[in-house]
Amino acid sequence: MNFTRCCIVLVAGLLTLGPLSPAKNVSEAKAEDRLQNAGTVMQEILKVRDNIPQDLIDKARCVVVMPSVLKAAFVVGGSYGRGTMVCRTGQDFTGPWGAPAMYALEGGSVGLQIGGEATDFVFLVMNDRGAGSLLHSKVRLGADVSAAAGPKGRSASADTDAYMRAEILSYSRARGVFAGISLDGSTLRPDEDANRKLYGNSAKAATIITQSGVSAPSAAHDLISALQQSSPQLKH
Repeated sequence: MNFTRCCIVLVAGLLTLGPLSPAKNVSEAKAEDRLQNAGTVMQEILKVRDNIPQDLIDKARCVVVMPSVLKAAFVVGGSYGRGTMVCRTGQDFTGPWGAPAMYALEGGSVGLQIGGEATDFVFLVMNDRGAGSLLHSKVRLGADVSAAAGPKGRSASADTDAYMRAEILSYSRARGVFAGISLDGSTLRPDEDANRKLYGNSAKAATIITQSGVSAPSAAHDLISALQQSSPQLKH
């Protein structure tokens, strides 16, 4: 086969593969996968016998879910975990659960705490100040916002001073073990690149969460549904 014929065959073969998917579509698919995984994590945790106390879920303004955070990612730096935050709608976070914004978990003590396990993290944002802080910038747990390892057990008392003062309560699940965990020194920030891929170039976390009428991606259905069924209304 001569050189010209080889080139024709090669080009024809490439054309049969069809056009390559734009990078945007790949990134969007990854964000949607994280939303679906977050929904699965939340559904499973809410079915655990000794899970998050019901009164804490009922008082939470927002819930952050970071599915399958891996220590291997810490070796090369960057974002250690990527997930999503869902908040109750309305000016005072008192309405139904709304559209999710994408978030990243970074640094601090995360790597030391999770070992080599693939670990799911869940954060409850317990008051308006904590929710407002997370909407616009990176926050350091234990410094910019008060944080504590969350209590577990559906009937566990959440009335101690530590839990009442905390703006964020954190939990982890690895190898099926669910427990409260302290992540002081770690940071949470809006993943605005992922937000733009899901909602458009002008989308930011604060807009997604606080602006009425933002439609949640279909990939977020399980997550929103799980929270809505567990706690449809904020209780003070």
